[in-house]
Amino acid sequence: MVAIKSSIPSRRFDAVVVGAGGSGMRASLQLAEAGLNVAVLSKVFPTRSHTVAAQGGVGASLGNMSEDNWYWHMFDTVKGSDYLGDQDAIEFMCREAPKVVYELEHFGMPFDRNPDGTIYQRPFGGHTANFGEKPVQRACAAADRTGHAMLHTLYQRNVRAKTHFFVEWMAIDLVRNEDGDVLGVVALEMETGDVMILEAKTTVFATGGAGRIWAASTNAFINTGDGMGMAARAGLPLEDMEFWQFHPTGVAGAGVLITEGVRGEGGILINSNGERFMERYAPTLKDLAPRDFVSRSMDQEIKEGRGCGPNKDHVLLDLRHIGADTIRKRLPSILEIGHKFANVDATKEPIPVVPTIHYQMGGIPTNIHGQVVAPKNGSQEVVKGMYAIGECACVSVHGANRLGTNSLLDLLVFGRAAGNHIVASNLKAQSHQSLPADGAERALDRLNSLETSTGSERVQDVANDIRKSMQQHCGVFRTQTLLDEGVRKIMELDERRKHVSFKDKSKVFNTARVEALELDNLIETAKATIVSAAARSESRGAHAHSDFPNRDDDNWMRHSLWFSEGNRLDYKPVVTKPLTVETFKPKARTF
Repeated sequence: MVAIKSSIPSRRFDAVVVGAGGSGMRASLQLAEAGLNVAVLSKVFPTRSHTVAAQGGVGASLGNMSEDNWYWHMFDTVKGSDYLGDQDAIEFMCREAPKVVYELEHFGMPFDRNPDGTIYQRPFGGHTANFGEKPVQRACAAADRTGHAMLHTLYQRNVRAKTHFFVEWMAIDLVRNEDGDVLGVVALEMETGDVMILEAKTTVFATGGAGRIWAASTNAFINTGDGMGMAARAGLPLEDMEFWQFHPTGVAGAGVLITEGVRGEGGILINSNGERFMERYAPTLKDLAPRDFVSRSMDQEIKEGRGCGPNKDHVLLDLRHIGADTIRKRLPSILEIGHKFANVDATKEPIPVVPTIHYQMGGIPTNIHGQVVAPKNGSQEVVKGMYAIGECACVSVHGANRLGTNSLLDLLVFGRAAGNHIVASNLKAQSHQSLPADGAERALDRLNSLETSTGSERVQDVANDIRKSMQQHCGVFRTQTLLDEGVRKIMELDERRKHVSFKDKSKVFNTARVEALELDNLIETAKATIVSAAARSESRGAHAHSDFPNRDDDNWMRHSLWFSEGNRLDYKPVVTKPLTVETFKPKARTF
């Protein structure tokens, strides 16, 4: 075979970062400011990356409102993870939290302020003082647009540092040599359809989550699991993919979140009979029961035929009894969301809502430096030349359930840690490795098969069926029968995916071509999720298995590792020993 360089143009960089969200731009900033030649690929303009949708804040024990410290934050995170998080990584993250927040402040992030000029911190679910004794205000926020402010701050600093941005470019596949070292990516310019190899001494994946494998998702349309798909096709495992966080009240059909504050102000959930059904499931707390409990109750109502709408696929959130004046005063954003995304006036009619996928706890396995690790010769070894950070990575600091505000913290801490580790490796003194002759073969084969396919399957039909199957069989309320049937359906869809064809062969923006490439990533992520979930015979965190309602620490205190080749599972132990402090031993989670 001819060398790939003779058929595809290539450009060389010290580092290539795939993804321009919070973690990608935090890492690229560290690299560019150190004088490295850095390229950042993004499917959208950087400030439109999904980090922009984050609202609540960044968790850090600054202690600006009352006494707080990183050790209490660590306890909350370990407990929140249902003891599946790695305690060394959690200690590292919580210790680093104040430092990365103050750095961001010095970059120009417009945090809300206290009268004395310190960063304002708001209360958040699961944040406590003195190991669960009482709530503490730990979330550092910029109004309810924290992610928006963070992205713009990081983008401006990257422009200042002369980072190279490849905007509206999509990475298709990794380039690896015969030793398994990562040498860069094959990428597609979405507007023209041109393909290029971006060679790198180090490649960083910061591609975000894959929430679009579900029908109801708060995730942006770009969140198609591209990093997970590329890693899986390259033979790397995906860790803990059975754990996904749901939010009870997303607008049906749109996925836009309706804040828990609506129920705090007196809003109630009703079914098609007009019944306030949460009184049956949680007689004391009713609609203000914990999120996972409310989500499972809503799902049960829908499955038993008491859902609303022509397809009986959602329930209703009723605010009418609160009164129009109170709604306009205390919930103005909800009025706006109701108008724009549900076409309802919340002062006069209820809002259709459904449990909505929100956040991916699993991902590409890494260590605390962001280096990708994979089993080799009976141990976990670093994959040379590859890092993964942010939601596409699994360190694991979130375990079976993420603590609120730790998502933005994860981006900052591990984006910075990966950047520091790469800078310390002295890339400037290293040379690029030679590309193997068949290094881009997988990517080219995928592109060629799309161009020549005469299959009868439409990309959107297969993608929509993946979402329907995941919603029905791997939702908030799981049984072994549902999961096993879901595995069968997803494997059938994997076969259908091999026969997709798109009618629009034009090169105008390549929309159909990009969606077909994204489909390959969606199916890998869906397989990893449902196969891992079907194998885990316990309930832990976000994985609520009604046939196995209890947590089983004796058999399941371990991380799952799913491999695409052979659709097989392996496992590795949870790291229970922190870096410097005593282990937090598993206990029953009570709040």
